[in-house]
Amino acid sequence: MLACAGIPAMAQYGTGSSTVPNTLNPNANKDTTHAKTNTAQWKDEEANLSYERLNSTKSYIPDTSLHTFQRRPFVGTWARDLGNPGSPVYDLAFTPENRVGPSSGYHVYDAYRFILDSLNFYTTNRPYSVFDYQLGSKLEQTAGILHTQNIRPNWNFMVQYRKVSAPGFYKTNRNNHDNAALTTNYKSLDKHYTLYAAFVYNKEQHDENGGIVNDSELSDLSYIDRQTVDVAYQNSQYSLTRSTVSSVQRDFGLLLQHGYTWGRYDTTYNADSTGYTFKLTPRFSITHKMELSSEKHTYKDLSPDSVRYVTLFDGNFTNSGAGYYVAGADSVVSQQKWFFIDNKLLLNSFIGKEGKQLKFSAGLGNRFDGFATTPANPNTTIRNNVLSNYACGVIAHEATNENAWQYGAKALFYLTGDYAGNFSLNASLGKEFGRAVGFAAGFDQQLGSAPYSYTTYANNYTTLLWSFNKETITDVYATVESRRLRLSAGLKNYVIGDYIYIGQNEQPAQYGVPFNLTQGWLRKVFKLGNIYLDNELMYQQTAANAPVNVPALMARHQISFEHDLFKRALKVVTGAEVRYNTSYHPAGYDALLNRFYYQNTTYISNTPELSVFLNFRIKHFRAFVMADQVQQIFSPNTILFAGTPVLNFSYQGSSNVPVYAAQNFMIRFGFSWVLIN
Repeated sequence: MLACAGIPAMAQYGTGSSTVPNTLNPNANKDTTHAKTNTAQWKDEEANLSYERLNSTKSYIPDTSLHTFQRRPFVGTWARDLGNPGSPVYDLAFTPENRVGPSSGYHVYDAYRFILDSLNFYTTNRPYSVFDYQLGSKLEQTAGILHTQNIRPNWNFMVQYRKVSAPGFYKTNRNNHDNAALTTNYKSLDKHYTLYAAFVYNKEQHDENGGIVNDSELSDLSYIDRQTVDVAYQNSQYSLTRSTVSSVQRDFGLLLQHGYTWGRYDTTYNADSTGYTFKLTPRFSITHKMELSSEKHTYKDLSPDSVRYVTLFDGNFTNSGAGYYVAGADSVVSQQKWFFIDNKLLLNSFIGKEGKQLKFSAGLGNRFDGFATTPANPNTTIRNNVLSNYACGVIAHEATNENAWQYGAKALFYLTGDYAGNFSLNASLGKEFGRAVGFAAGFDQQLGSAPYSYTTYANNYTTLLWSFNKETITDVYATVESRRLRLSAGLKNYVIGDYIYIGQNEQPAQYGVPFNLTQGWLRKVFKLGNIYLDNELMYQQTAANAPVNVPALMARHQISFEHDLFKRALKVVTGAEVRYNTSYHPAGYDALLNRFYYQNTTYISNTPELSVFLNFRIKHFRAFVMADQVQQIFSPNTILFAGTPVLNFSYQGSSNVPVYAAQNFMIRFGFSWVLIN
């Protein structure tokens, strides 16, 4: 997490989000909430809803398009979960972690969490609510609600809640998540004072099953019910649906950012002088930002097996994992906590005309980070408290129209404390020439330290400590995009030194040899009448011995028929999608550490994944029906990740490496319903 306000991300297709929503969407529509309603009881005033992000003057409208509405939430274009929504997520498009400042190092649930610095701050002239719901086989459910309204024209609040619940196709891999967020933003009528405040709460509960111990069972008709497939951590004496091994991550955070601006001030009156508006051209401002966060990660194994922990410690348990369960006997428990409070003060100056200003910012910050690892006995808690001071600076010019340049640079330096010497630098440049073509280019460089959980591990049987050199990551990228041609392409190259990762021995490790990783991506949408062919490709090349698990080539192709019916009252999108990647050594998932690790023993080659869908929209209501994982009907062996080796499964003397597999063929349904009062 960077402690200094940043520059809004340039369009980097495949590795980031575009600053212009839906630029390649063949049917990008304006938010349907902007249309008048024909309900006489509702206001006749048009609904106008937009949102902005922290440290940006750009305004966005919600995406209500149908083109890819059926796609699974959370996992993005190239990411994958363990085969059950809510489970840990791994991005097959290599994306290194930001480790410049203090961090705990638990990121496998980031796709589901609300993040303080990434929240939307809304403004609307009418109360606006969105209900989202998705239902799949095996009681897979995702439900969410968002409500926002303006208390006054210059003061808005938003509240959002989401629930993810998925028992899963396989034994004991239940997920149960709760996520909530609250934001408010206020701008004084005279434009001088602004305030942004936010609160988030995230809880992710994941039952660990250790993976499928014999993947040949996936092709065996006697195991057509996936709940009968053998998994590494099954324990029928405890439960047939819940695992004795679980990981839980909870966090909450508060954010307050406010500032006061001085500048050229004008008052504009209407024709009859009964109303007026203020106009302020900023020249100088002062900003204060405070963040407070508390995070707790808990691992529990209520019926441990000694061979399960051979990579971490030698131990003998009364249960020995031998098919029976005694409450409270020989449990393995590990808990890590992270608390921080961060304050910074920025001085800002502005050059240029309103809407085309160049912003300069410089400031100092101070933060306290408290880390703690607590085994079963609280008296043995390991603590590490760090006090840091840092300096940061920003130069930013945002493009507020299609023909304007966007450029900027950002710097962050840690001056004192355990992280002294760590830094982050980046610069970017871009421009969009109408609908014809746009480009962006830039570079990022960071020097960071290993996260806390990579240096300290403890449970009620052992304590392990590691130390690492600082890690360096440098990347250079360039992208081009044309809405007219429905084309986007980009290239990025990473140079990484002293790479910190989880090794094959399932312990933190460091790769001291610098290596390159090059990525290239392309998206092209072809249109023939009402038929669209949407093609996405990504290529990745890594050094031969680098400890990184990514496929060389990934592809995603969608063909769809898209048409308006009944005088445009009904919009329909129907078609099929295929997803494919070349054979490779997938990452392993380590349930003991709740992280992915590097492995090069298991090799996978999968049948392309196929889905068939129907999306439709009526006014403010969007819905889809989808047949997912169709290829499982004729090739039920879609392996996603490796697990950790099982040395003596069920005391049968056999040892193997479990795998995590995709869900079986399933029907999914979902909708999004917008209500405007």
